[in-house]
Amino acid sequence: MKAGKWYMLTFVITFLYFYIYAVNYVRGATVQDDINSRFSFSQFSQRQGYLGPGVQQPIFPQLSMQYHNYTSMTTFLRHVSTIYANLTALYSIGQSVQGRELWVMVVSRSPYEHMIGKPNVKYVANMHGNEAVGREMILHLILYLVQNYEKDYYVRWLLDNTRIHLMPSMNPDGFEVATEGTCQGGQGRYNARGFDLNRNFPDYFKNNNKRSQPESEAVKEWISKIQFVLSGNIHGGALVASYPFDNTPNSIFSTVLSTPSLTPDHDVFNHLANTYAFNHGRMYLGEPCKLGAPRFENGTTNGAAWYPLTGGMQDYHYIWHGVMEITLELSCCKFPPASELQGFWEDNRKALLKFLGEAHRGVKGFVKNQDFQPIEGANMKIRGRDVGFQTTKEGEFWRILLPGIYTMEVYADGYQPREVDFAIVEKNPTVLNITLSKDVPRRDGKPVEEVEENTSSGLFSFNPLKGVTDVLSKLPLIG
Repeated sequence: MKAGKWYMLTFVITFLYFYIYAVNYVRGATVQDDINSRFSFSQFSQRQGYLGPGVQQPIFPQLSMQYHNYTSMTTFLRHVSTIYANLTALYSIGQSVQGRELWVMVVSRSPYEHMIGKPNVKYVANMHGNEAVGREMILHLILYLVQNYEKDYYVRWLLDNTRIHLMPSMNPDGFEVATEGTCQGGQGRYNARGFDLNRNFPDYFKNNNKRSQPESEAVKEWISKIQFVLSGNIHGGALVASYPFDNTPNSIFSTVLSTPSLTPDHDVFNHLANTYAFNHGRMYLGEPCKLGAPRFENGTTNGAAWYPLTGGMQDYHYIWHGVMEITLELSCCKFPPASELQGFWEDNRKALLKFLGEAHRGVKGFVKNQDFQPIEGANMKIRGRDVGFQTTKEGEFWRILLPGIYTMEVYADGYQPREVDFAIVEKNPTVLNITLSKDVPRRDGKPVEEVEENTSSGLFSFNPLKGVTDVLSKLPLIG
C-alpha cells in the first residue's frame, strides 16, 4: 500500500475516534462511563465516587428524625426502591378508605421473586393512626438494611436468607388527622370510617360482627397469598411485647380478672416476646408507663392477661394462617415529639433486627410426592399443638420451635397421612423433607381392588367354575 493511502487511513481512524469521543462527551458520557453503565445496578449503586464529567451522581436517600406524612413517606419509599433496586421492591396491598396506598417494601437479596426454601417475614406499623413511633421505626429500618447490606454480616445474612416485608402504615388516613405530641386520646386511632382496625378481624373465641374495613380486608388477602412465618404488629401507648391469645372464652370473668389465655405454642410466643424485649434498650426492665400500674415481668405479657379484646390481628394471623405474630408496644406516649425519635431508634434497632432472625429457628423443609413433585396445601401440625399450618405451592413449610423432640403430622388430599419424628437443636434449623404416598382407596380396611376381586358380580353370588379353574391351573403344561 502506498504511503499516501496509509496517511489517509490513519487520518480517518483518528478523526472517527475523536468524533465519537466528542459526541459522548457532549452527551455526558465518556467511553469508560459507557462500559460502566453495562454493569449490574448493585455495582452502580455502591460506586459513590467520581463518575466522569457531565454525569450526575445518584442522590442516595436520607431520612431525618421527624414524622413523615403520606406524601413524604411515599416519596421516600419510591426513592429507596429506585436507588436500591437490587435489594428492594415497593408494592401496595390495597387502599385505605380515603384512597391512600397501603405500601409495603420488600427488602431482600431477591426482592421481586420468592426464594425457594427461604421464609417470608413482616412488620406492620401504624395500625392505629395516632401511634406513630412504629411508622418511623420501619422507615429507618428500611434505610438501615439497604445501607448496611455490604457492611454488616448479620444484615447480609438476613437479606440473603429472608424476604422481609415492611409496612410503615396500615392506617395512613388516621395518621393524617393525628397530632404530634398527643400522648393519649383517640384522635387518629381509627380509620376514616371510625373503625378500630385491631378489632376488625375474625375472632376464634367470639363472634365479631364489626363490618370489615378495606384496610383489614387488604391484610387478610395479603397473608392468604404469601406464607408468612413470623410477624410483628407495632403499636404505641405502652412499653411491652404482647403475645397471643388476645381473647379468652371466659367472657364474664376475663374482663374483670384479666386471666392469661395461652396458645398451644406458648413456649414459642414467650420466647419471641423475650427476644424482642431483651434486645430492646429498656423494654426488658418491665417498667410501667403510669404511676401505680403493674410491672410487666421481663417486659412481656400475654395479651388476654393484660386486657382481653375481640377481633385482634395477632390472633387471626395465628389461628387462620399459622403465622407467629406478636404485638410490640414501643412508646408510653402514642405520638411523642419528633425530638425523641432518635432515642426510640437507638432502643429498637437491635431488637427489630434480631426478632426477624427468629424465623430461622425450628424446622423447615418440603412435602413432595413419590415423583418428587411438591404438594401444595398439605395440612401440617405438631402433635400436641393443635394450631396447624400449610405448605406453599412449592411444597415448602416452616415452623418456629424451641429445642426438643417433636412429631410432625401431615395430611393431604389423595395421599396417605404420615407422622415423622424429629429433633430441634438450638443453633440451626432442622431440615425435614417429607414424602407422601398416593392414597389407595379402601373398603373395610382392604384396598378396593382386592375387595372387588373377591366379590362376584352378576346373577350368581359365587363362581360355579371356580373349583374347576383352580384344578386346571395347577396341571402341568405339556408340550
